[in-house]
Amino acid sequence: MRKSLKIGLALGGGAARGWAHIGVINRLQQAGITPDIIVGTSIGSLVGAACASGKLPQLQQRLLTLTKLETARFFTVSFPFRGVINKDKLQHFLTHYVADENQLIEASTVRYASVATDLHSGQEVWITDGRLLEAVWSSIALPGLFPAIKHGHRWLIDGGLVNPVPVSVCRALGADIVIAVNLNGDILGKHFQRQPVTEKQDQGARLLANRINGFITNYTGTLFAEDTVPKEDVPNIFDAIAAAVNITQDRITRSRMAGDPPDIVLQPRLAHIGLLEFFRAAEAIQAGVQSVEKNMAEIEFCLSCN
Repeated sequence: MRKSLKIGLALGGGAARGWAHIGVINRLQQAGITPDIIVGTSIGSLVGAACASGKLPQLQQRLLTLTKLETARFFTVSFPFRGVINKDKLQHFLTHYVADENQLIEASTVRYASVATDLHSGQEVWITDGRLLEAVWSSIALPGLFPAIKHGHRWLIDGGLVNPVPVSVCRALGADIVIAVNLNGDILGKHFQRQPVTEKQDQGARLLANRINGFITNYTGTLFAEDTVPKEDVPNIFDAIAAAVNITQDRITRSRMAGDPPDIVLQPRLAHIGLLEFFRAAEAIQAGVQSVEKNMAEIEFCLSCN
């Protein structure tokens, strides 16, 4: 492998499944493969920022202790409705486990960028300088969960709407070899396959559901009361959001990667992890590790041929 060869890591979007990126990065580093360029979309931007700032071990350690009840407390519903994420609580989390509040991208240990979407024009926006956490916030602003983020003169939302796995950005920043991590390769439709849970296991989900139901009751009265809903397995609001995100990202990812294919594609098996199940970090991280191990021969061959 040429000494000047630059390795790019394109970390895709996928909400809670994004913790798989931690396993990918850890396993690559164990194999002596350290990326020179990291570009992230949505949750990929968050994990990539933690790697760029040197806080990835702290992030992993905290995530492994995160419970369902703690996860639910990151969500809140208020009026006027702009999203269900408690921004103050998440900001506190990010500054402790992702990057210091004023840490600059330019000071990162690797070349870093995040991908966002201009809310008004629909243009793809690459954030390659400025504060790391602003780059993360801009990229993770998934409509319905987060409010749009003002960055400079533009309002930005989740980058997964335009570039779910940012291979093209890695190339543009000078990567000779791009390893792409697609979190959504096996999940289309799988989130509707529910598993039975115990009363204790479900208390976090109940807390979040109660908050949302309270919001609906306060501002819509009995318009959407439970007795008006047909007695069938109706997808809830987050099932609908998950389906919309999965369909959109699956279609866009296929198109973008067909036009600009990466050298290596890693697809962790994550169908069993829901969009908002951030408390299942251990499973996601292990899936990331396994995806690297499954493709290690191909990775080594690709690097050796360059």
